[in-house]
Amino acid sequence: MPEPRYPTVAELTSAARALAAQRPGLCTLREVGRSRAGRPLHLLSVGHTRRAVLVVAGAHPNEPTGGATLLAVAGRVLRERVLRDGVSWHFLLCADPDGASLHVTPAPRSLLEYHLGFYRPAGPEQPEWSPALLPPDRLPPETRALTRVIDQLRPYLQVSLHGTELGGSWVQLTRDVPGLAEPFAKSAAELRIPVETGASDAAGWPASGPGVRVMPGPGSGAAYPSMPDDARHSTWYHVHRHGGLTAVVEVPMWASDLVDDPAPHPAPAAAIRRLAHRLLRDGREVRRVLTEALPRLEHAEGPLLRAARWSLELVPGLAEDWIRMPPADTTMAYVGSVDAFGRRLPLRSAAMLLRVLREHGDDAAPRLEELVGAWSDAFAERFHARWVPLEHQIEHQARTVVSTALHARALPTAPAER
Repeated sequence: MPEPRYPTVAELTSAARALAAQRPGLCTLREVGRSRAGRPLHLLSVGHTRRAVLVVAGAHPNEPTGGATLLAVAGRVLRERVLRDGVSWHFLLCADPDGASLHVTPAPRSLLEYHLGFYRPAGPEQPEWSPALLPPDRLPPETRALTRVIDQLRPYLQVSLHGTELGGSWVQLTRDVPGLAEPFAKSAAELRIPVETGASDAAGWPASGPGVRVMPGPGSGAAYPSMPDDARHSTWYHVHRHGGLTAVVEVPMWASDLVDDPAPHPAPAAAIRRLAHRLLRDGREVRRVLTEALPRLEHAEGPLLRAARWSLELVPGLAEDWIRMPPADTTMAYVGSVDAFGRRLPLRSAAMLLRVLREHGDDAAPRLEELVGAWSDAFAERFHARWVPLEHQIEHQARTVVSTALHARALPTAPAER
Protein backbone atom coordinates (compact mmCIF):
# COMPACT_ATOMS: atom_id res chain seq x y z
CA MET A 1 0.00 0.00 0.00
CA PRO A 2 1.54 3.37 -0.98
CA GLU A 3 2.53 5.75 1.81
CA PRO A 4 0.04 8.59 2.34
CA ARG A 5 1.47 11.88 1.12
CA TYR A 6 0.51 15.40 0.21
CA PRO A 7 -0.47 15.89 -3.45
CA THR A 8 1.67 17.91 -5.82
CA VAL A 9 0.29 20.89 -7.74
CA ALA A 10 0.21 18.75 -10.90
CA GLU A 11 -1.82 16.09 -9.06
CA LEU A 12 -4.21 18.72 -7.67
CA THR A 13 -4.75 20.09 -11.17
CA SER A 14 -5.31 16.64 -12.62
CA ALA A 15 -7.87 15.79 -9.92
CA ALA A 16 -9.68 19.12 -10.41
CA ARG A 17 -9.75 18.57 -14.17
CA ALA A 18 -11.32 15.13 -13.61
CA LEU A 19 -14.02 16.65 -11.37
CA ALA A 20 -14.81 19.29 -13.98
CA ALA A 21 -15.06 16.61 -16.68
CA GLN A 22 -17.45 14.52 -14.57
CA ARG A 23 -19.90 17.38 -14.01
CA PRO A 24 -19.37 19.77 -16.96
CA GLY A 25 -22.66 21.59 -16.42
CA LEU A 26 -21.81 22.33 -12.82
CA CYS A 27 -18.01 22.57 -12.69
CA THR A 28 -15.44 24.61 -14.54
CA LEU A 29 -11.66 24.77 -14.28
CA ARG A 30 -9.99 27.90 -15.59
CA GLU A 31 -6.66 29.64 -15.45
CA VAL A 32 -6.83 32.91 -13.51
CA GLY A 33 -3.21 34.01 -13.70
CA ARG A 34 0.42 33.04 -13.94
CA SER A 35 3.17 32.93 -11.33
CA ARG A 36 6.45 34.83 -11.56
CA ALA A 37 7.99 31.75 -13.16
CA GLY A 38 5.08 31.34 -15.56
CA ARG A 39 3.24 28.51 -13.77
CA PRO A 40 -0.57 28.62 -14.15
CA LEU A 41 -2.91 29.42 -11.26
CA HIS A 42 -6.11 27.41 -11.58
CA LEU A 43 -9.58 28.05 -10.14
CA LEU A 44 -12.12 25.22 -9.86
CA SER A 45 -15.70 26.51 -9.63
CA VAL A 46 -18.74 24.48 -8.55
CA GLY A 47 -22.08 26.13 -9.24
CA HIS A 48 -23.03 29.44 -10.79
CA THR A 49 -24.86 31.27 -8.00
CA ARG A 50 -23.77 34.82 -7.30
CA ARG A 51 -23.39 34.25 -3.54
CA ALA A 52 -19.96 32.67 -3.27
CA VAL A 53 -17.37 30.98 -1.07
CA LEU A 54 -13.70 31.14 -2.10
CA VAL A 55 -11.27 28.53 -0.74
CA VAL A 56 -7.53 29.21 -1.15
CA ALA A 57 -4.83 26.55 -0.77
CA GLY A 58 -1.06 26.69 -0.99
CA ALA A 59 -0.43 30.25 0.17
CA HIS A 60 2.48 28.90 2.25
CA PRO A 61 4.25 25.97 0.55
CA ASN A 62 5.48 24.52 3.86
CA GLU A 63 1.83 24.03 4.94
CA PRO A 64 0.81 21.27 2.53
CA THR A 65 -2.45 19.94 3.97
CA GLY A 66 -4.58 22.57 2.24
CA GLY A 67 -4.38 21.13 -1.27
CA ALA A 68 -5.74 17.75 -0.18
CA THR A 69 -8.37 19.48 1.97
CA LEU A 70 -9.49 21.60 -0.99
CA LEU A 71 -10.14 18.47 -3.06
CA ALA A 72 -12.02 16.88 -0.16
CA VAL A 73 -14.28 19.93 0.22
CA ALA A 74 -14.89 20.14 -3.53
CA GLY A 75 -15.91 16.48 -3.60
CA ARG A 76 -18.27 16.98 -0.68
CA VAL A 77 -19.85 20.05 -2.30
CA LEU A 78 -20.50 17.99 -5.43
CA ARG A 79 -22.04 15.14 -3.43
CA GLU A 80 -24.18 17.23 -1.06
CA ARG A 81 -26.66 19.43 -2.87
CA VAL A 82 -27.53 21.27 0.35
CA LEU A 83 -24.08 22.86 0.36
CA ARG A 84 -24.82 24.34 -3.08
CA ASP A 85 -28.23 25.75 -2.17
CA GLY A 86 -27.92 29.42 -3.07
CA VAL A 87 -24.10 29.27 -2.96
CA SER A 88 -21.35 28.66 -5.50
CA TRP A 89 -17.96 27.36 -4.39
CA HIS A 90 -14.62 28.35 -5.89
CA PHE A 91 -11.27 26.72 -5.18
CA LEU A 92 -7.88 28.31 -5.93
CA LEU A 93 -5.81 25.15 -6.18
CA CYS A 94 -2.47 26.68 -5.22
CA ALA A 95 -1.78 30.36 -4.58
CA ASP A 96 2.01 29.92 -4.88
CA PRO A 97 2.98 27.17 -7.34
CA ASP A 98 6.57 28.46 -7.51
CA GLY A 99 6.90 28.05 -3.76
CA ALA A 100 5.31 24.60 -3.92
CA SER A 101 8.03 23.51 -6.35
CA LEU A 102 10.68 24.34 -3.75
CA HIS A 103 9.20 22.71 -0.64
CA VAL A 104 10.11 19.07 -1.19
CA THR A 105 8.82 16.87 1.64
CA PRO A 106 5.55 15.32 0.39
CA ALA A 107 5.57 12.55 3.04
CA PRO A 108 7.78 13.62 5.96
CA ARG A 109 8.40 10.94 8.56
CA SER A 110 10.02 13.24 11.12
CA LEU A 111 10.49 16.93 11.85
CA LEU A 112 14.07 16.59 10.65
CA GLU A 113 12.97 15.19 7.30
CA TYR A 114 10.38 17.95 7.02
CA HIS A 115 13.02 20.63 7.58
CA LEU A 116 15.57 19.11 5.21
CA GLY A 117 13.17 19.95 2.36
CA PHE A 118 11.83 23.16 3.90
CA TYR A 119 10.95 26.30 1.99
CA ARG A 120 8.84 29.30 2.93
CA PRO A 121 9.33 32.49 0.89
CA ALA A 122 10.45 35.81 2.27
CA GLY A 123 7.44 37.88 3.34
CA PRO A 124 7.32 40.18 0.27
CA GLU A 125 7.17 37.10 -1.98
CA GLN A 126 4.20 35.50 -0.20
CA PRO A 127 0.95 36.03 -2.17
CA GLU A 128 -1.29 36.79 0.81
CA TRP A 129 1.22 38.86 2.78
CA SER A 130 2.86 40.97 0.08
CA PRO A 131 0.28 43.83 0.28
CA ALA A 132 1.39 44.37 3.89
CA LEU A 133 5.02 44.74 2.79
CA LEU A 134 5.07 46.17 -0.73
CA PRO A 135 3.54 49.17 -2.53
CA PRO A 136 0.66 48.31 -4.90
CA ASP A 137 2.77 48.71 -8.05
CA ARG A 138 5.24 46.05 -6.87
CA LEU A 139 2.83 43.28 -5.90
CA PRO A 140 3.70 39.85 -7.36
CA PRO A 141 1.44 38.40 -10.07
CA GLU A 142 0.12 35.71 -7.71
CA THR A 143 -1.24 38.43 -5.40
CA ARG A 144 -2.79 40.33 -8.28
CA ALA A 145 -4.45 37.15 -9.52
CA LEU A 146 -5.89 36.40 -6.07
CA THR A 147 -7.28 39.91 -5.57
CA ARG A 148 -8.78 39.83 -9.10
CA VAL A 149 -10.58 36.60 -8.22
CA ILE A 150 -11.89 38.18 -5.00
CA ASP A 151 -13.11 41.25 -6.90
CA GLN A 152 -14.82 39.09 -9.52
CA LEU A 153 -16.51 36.69 -7.07
CA ARG A 154 -17.20 39.14 -4.23
CA PRO A 155 -17.44 36.16 -1.82
CA TYR A 156 -19.27 36.39 1.47
CA LEU A 157 -16.53 34.10 2.80
CA GLN A 158 -12.93 33.45 1.87
CA VAL A 159 -11.26 30.49 3.58
CA SER A 160 -7.48 30.31 3.50
CA LEU A 161 -6.07 26.86 4.32
CA HIS A 162 -2.97 27.02 6.50
CA GLY A 163 -1.16 24.81 8.96
CA THR A 164 1.79 24.28 11.24
CA GLU A 165 4.45 21.63 11.46
CA LEU A 166 3.87 21.10 15.20
CA GLY A 167 1.21 22.38 17.57
CA GLY A 168 -2.56 22.47 17.45
CA SER A 169 -5.48 23.61 15.32
CA TRP A 170 -7.05 27.04 15.48
CA VAL A 171 -9.03 29.50 13.37
CA GLN A 172 -8.39 33.19 12.68
CA LEU A 173 -11.36 35.30 11.60
CA THR A 174 -11.37 38.80 10.18
CA ARG A 175 -14.94 39.10 11.55
CA ASP A 176 -16.63 36.97 14.16
CA VAL A 177 -18.67 33.94 13.07
CA PRO A 178 -20.87 33.12 16.08
CA GLY A 179 -21.41 29.42 16.68
CA LEU A 180 -18.28 28.23 14.85
CA ALA A 181 -16.29 27.35 17.98
CA GLU A 182 -18.58 24.44 18.94
CA PRO A 183 -18.33 22.32 15.75
CA PHE A 184 -14.64 23.23 15.45
CA ALA A 185 -13.88 21.93 18.96
CA LYS A 186 -16.05 18.84 18.46
CA SER A 187 -14.22 17.89 15.27
CA ALA A 188 -10.81 18.41 16.89
CA ALA A 189 -11.77 16.26 19.87
CA GLU A 190 -13.09 13.43 17.69
CA LEU A 191 -9.86 13.34 15.68
CA ARG A 192 -7.51 13.80 18.68
CA ILE A 193 -6.17 17.12 17.43
CA PRO A 194 -5.41 19.63 20.19
CA VAL A 195 -6.98 23.07 20.01
CA GLU A 196 -4.34 25.79 20.20
CA THR A 197 -5.91 28.02 22.82
CA GLY A 198 -2.99 30.41 23.33
CA ALA A 199 -1.62 30.93 19.82
CA SER A 200 1.17 33.51 20.00
CA ASP A 201 0.25 34.73 16.50
CA ALA A 202 -3.00 35.98 18.00
CA ALA A 203 -1.63 37.54 21.18
CA GLY A 204 -4.23 39.90 22.59
CA TRP A 205 -6.92 39.10 20.01
CA PRO A 206 -10.54 38.60 21.15
CA ALA A 207 -11.59 34.95 21.47
CA SER A 208 -14.87 33.84 19.91
CA GLY A 209 -14.39 30.47 21.62
CA PRO A 210 -11.53 28.07 22.38
CA GLY A 211 -9.12 28.17 19.45
CA VAL A 212 -11.20 30.69 17.47
CA ARG A 213 -9.74 34.21 17.42
CA VAL A 214 -11.03 37.40 15.80
CA MET A 215 -8.41 39.71 14.33
CA PRO A 216 -8.40 43.25 15.72
CA GLY A 217 -9.56 46.15 13.58
CA PRO A 218 -7.22 48.36 11.54
CA GLY A 219 -7.01 50.98 14.29
CA SER A 220 -5.47 48.71 16.95
CA GLY A 221 -1.82 47.87 17.51
CA ALA A 222 -0.08 44.79 16.14
CA ALA A 223 0.53 41.80 18.42
CA TYR A 224 4.29 42.23 17.99
CA PRO A 225 5.35 45.72 16.84
CA SER A 226 8.57 44.51 15.20
CA MET A 227 6.87 42.05 12.87
CA PRO A 228 6.41 43.64 9.43
CA ASP A 229 3.66 41.35 8.12
CA ASP A 230 0.49 42.86 9.59
CA ALA A 231 -2.45 40.61 8.69
CA ARG A 232 -4.81 43.58 8.48
CA HIS A 233 -3.06 44.70 5.30
CA SER A 234 -3.04 41.21 3.73
CA THR A 235 -5.36 39.77 1.08
CA TRP A 236 -7.44 38.37 3.93
CA TYR A 237 -8.93 41.84 4.34
CA HIS A 238 -9.38 42.48 0.61
CA VAL A 239 -12.69 40.60 0.81
CA HIS A 240 -14.01 43.27 3.22
CA ARG A 241 -14.30 45.60 0.22
CA HIS A 242 -17.28 43.48 -0.79
CA GLY A 243 -18.79 42.95 2.66
CA GLY A 244 -17.24 39.52 3.17
CA LEU A 245 -14.88 38.01 5.73
CA THR A 246 -11.93 35.62 5.79
CA ALA A 247 -11.36 32.54 7.93
CA VAL A 248 -7.85 31.12 8.20
CA VAL A 249 -7.98 27.45 9.23
CA GLU A 250 -4.79 26.07 10.78
CA VAL A 251 -4.14 22.36 11.26
CA PRO A 252 -0.96 20.64 12.57
CA MET A 253 1.11 17.90 10.95
CA TRP A 254 2.41 16.83 14.35
CA ALA A 255 0.26 17.49 17.41
CA SER A 256 1.30 18.67 20.87
CA ASP A 257 -1.03 18.77 23.84
CA LEU A 258 1.18 21.48 25.39
CA VAL A 259 -0.57 24.11 23.25
CA ASP A 260 -3.97 23.14 24.67
CA ASP A 261 -3.18 23.58 28.37
CA PRO A 262 -5.33 26.35 29.94
CA ALA A 263 -3.61 26.19 33.34
CA PRO A 264 -1.97 29.43 34.53
CA HIS A 265 1.78 29.55 34.05
CA PRO A 266 3.56 30.14 37.39
CA ALA A 267 5.98 32.76 35.96
CA PRO A 268 5.08 33.68 32.36
CA ALA A 269 7.15 36.88 32.11
CA ALA A 270 10.34 35.16 33.28
CA ALA A 271 9.69 32.17 31.03
CA ILE A 272 9.20 34.37 27.96
CA ARG A 273 12.37 36.33 28.75
CA ARG A 274 14.28 33.04 28.78
CA LEU A 275 12.72 32.10 25.44
CA ALA A 276 13.70 35.48 23.99
CA HIS A 277 17.32 34.98 25.05
CA ARG A 278 17.34 31.49 23.53
CA LEU A 279 15.91 32.92 20.29
CA LEU A 280 18.72 35.50 20.16
CA ARG A 281 21.34 32.83 20.88
CA ASP A 282 20.04 30.47 18.19
CA GLY A 283 19.72 33.32 15.70
CA ARG A 284 23.35 34.29 16.32
CA GLU A 285 24.42 30.69 15.65
CA VAL A 286 22.84 30.73 12.21
CA ARG A 287 24.03 34.24 11.44
CA ARG A 288 27.63 33.25 12.17
CA VAL A 289 27.42 30.48 9.59
CA LEU A 290 25.74 32.80 7.09
CA THR A 291 28.34 35.56 7.58
CA GLU A 292 31.19 33.10 7.13
CA ALA A 293 29.67 31.52 4.00
CA LEU A 294 28.37 34.64 2.20
CA PRO A 295 31.66 35.55 0.48
CA ARG A 296 31.65 32.05 -1.06
CA LEU A 297 27.98 32.36 -2.15
CA GLU A 298 28.45 35.26 -4.54
CA HIS A 299 26.32 33.62 -7.23
CA ALA A 300 23.89 31.80 -4.94
CA GLU A 301 21.25 34.54 -4.61
CA GLY A 302 17.85 32.92 -5.03
CA PRO A 303 14.56 32.33 -3.20
CA LEU A 304 16.03 29.97 -0.58
CA LEU A 305 18.81 32.34 0.44
CA ARG A 306 16.48 35.36 0.39
CA ALA A 307 14.01 33.52 2.60
CA ALA A 308 16.69 32.35 5.03
CA ARG A 309 18.04 35.88 5.42
CA TRP A 310 14.58 37.46 5.74
CA SER A 311 13.51 35.02 8.46
CA LEU A 312 16.78 35.55 10.32
CA GLU A 313 16.31 39.33 10.23
CA LEU A 314 13.07 38.98 12.20
CA VAL A 315 14.82 37.44 15.21
CA PRO A 316 16.24 40.51 17.06
CA GLY A 317 13.03 42.56 16.88
CA LEU A 318 10.81 39.68 17.96
CA ALA A 319 13.07 38.86 20.90
CA GLU A 320 12.99 42.52 21.92
CA ASP A 321 9.17 42.51 21.75
CA TRP A 322 9.07 39.52 24.09
CA ILE A 323 11.52 41.07 26.55
CA ARG A 324 9.87 44.50 26.69
CA MET A 325 6.17 43.61 26.46
CA PRO A 326 4.15 42.01 29.27
CA PRO A 327 2.73 38.60 28.29
CA ALA A 328 -0.54 38.95 26.38
CA ASP A 329 -1.71 35.72 27.99
CA THR A 330 -0.47 33.92 31.10
CA THR A 331 -1.49 30.33 30.37
CA MET A 332 0.76 27.33 29.87
CA ALA A 333 -0.65 27.11 26.32
CA TYR A 334 0.47 30.65 25.46
CA VAL A 335 3.99 30.18 26.80
CA GLY A 336 4.16 26.87 24.90
CA SER A 337 3.12 28.64 21.69
CA VAL A 338 5.79 31.31 22.20
CA ASP A 339 8.33 28.54 22.81
CA ALA A 340 7.38 26.88 19.51
CA PHE A 341 7.49 30.20 17.62
CA GLY A 342 10.95 30.90 19.01
CA ARG A 343 12.21 27.54 17.81
CA ARG A 344 10.76 27.91 14.31
CA LEU A 345 12.49 31.08 13.13
CA PRO A 346 16.15 30.06 13.55
CA LEU A 347 15.42 26.44 12.59
CA ARG A 348 13.73 27.46 9.35
CA SER A 349 16.54 29.88 8.51
CA ALA A 350 19.13 27.18 9.19
CA ALA A 351 17.23 24.60 7.13
CA MET A 352 16.93 26.82 4.05
CA LEU A 353 20.52 28.02 4.32
CA LEU A 354 21.63 24.39 4.63
CA ARG A 355 19.96 23.59 1.30
CA VAL A 356 21.89 26.45 -0.32
CA LEU A 357 25.19 25.35 1.18
CA ARG A 358 24.68 21.73 0.15
CA GLU A 359 23.83 22.77 -3.39
CA HIS A 360 27.14 24.64 -3.59
CA GLY A 361 29.20 22.04 -1.73
CA ASP A 362 30.13 24.61 0.89
CA ASP A 363 32.38 23.68 3.81
CA ALA A 364 29.95 25.23 6.32
CA ALA A 365 27.20 22.71 5.53
CA PRO A 366 28.20 20.16 8.23
CA ARG A 367 27.79 22.76 10.99
CA LEU A 368 24.27 23.56 9.83
CA GLU A 369 23.44 19.86 9.43
CA GLU A 370 24.31 19.47 13.09
CA LEU A 371 22.13 22.43 14.13
CA VAL A 372 19.11 21.44 12.01
CA GLY A 373 19.28 17.86 13.30
CA ALA A 374 19.67 18.85 16.95
CA TRP A 375 17.02 21.56 16.86
CA SER A 376 14.48 19.38 15.01
CA ASP A 377 14.93 16.57 17.53
CA ALA A 378 14.75 18.96 20.50
CA PHE A 379 11.57 20.54 19.09
CA ALA A 380 9.88 17.15 18.74
CA GLU A 381 11.04 15.97 22.18
CA ARG A 382 10.10 19.15 24.05
CA PHE A 383 6.56 19.12 22.65
CA HIS A 384 6.00 15.33 22.74
CA ALA A 385 5.20 15.48 19.03
CA ARG A 386 2.82 12.86 17.67
CA TRP A 387 1.95 12.54 13.99
CA VAL A 388 -1.61 13.45 13.06
CA PRO A 389 -2.76 10.92 10.42
CA LEU A 390 -3.03 12.69 7.09
CA GLU A 391 -6.68 11.72 6.71
CA HIS A 392 -7.41 13.36 10.09
CA GLN A 393 -5.62 16.57 9.09
CA ILE A 394 -7.73 16.72 5.93
CA GLU A 395 -11.02 15.74 7.59
CA HIS A 396 -10.71 18.29 10.40
CA GLN A 397 -9.78 21.11 8.07
CA ALA A 398 -12.55 20.19 5.62
CA ARG A 399 -15.18 20.00 8.37
CA THR A 400 -14.11 23.43 9.63
CA VAL A 401 -14.36 24.93 6.13
CA VAL A 402 -17.90 23.63 5.70
CA SER A 403 -18.97 24.66 9.22
CA THR A 404 -17.61 28.16 8.66
CA ALA A 405 -19.42 28.49 5.34
CA LEU A 406 -22.73 27.38 6.85
CA HIS A 407 -22.45 29.65 9.90
CA ALA A 408 -21.23 32.66 7.91
CA ARG A 409 -24.05 32.24 5.37
CA ALA A 410 -26.53 33.14 8.09
CA LEU A 411 -24.78 36.40 8.96
CA PRO A 412 -26.13 39.73 7.69
CA THR A 413 -24.07 41.24 4.89
CA ALA A 414 -21.48 43.63 6.28
CA PRO A 415 -21.06 47.07 4.74
CA ALA A 416 -18.33 47.24 2.10
CA GLU A 417 -15.03 48.77 3.23
CA ARG A 418 -12.35 50.68 1.34
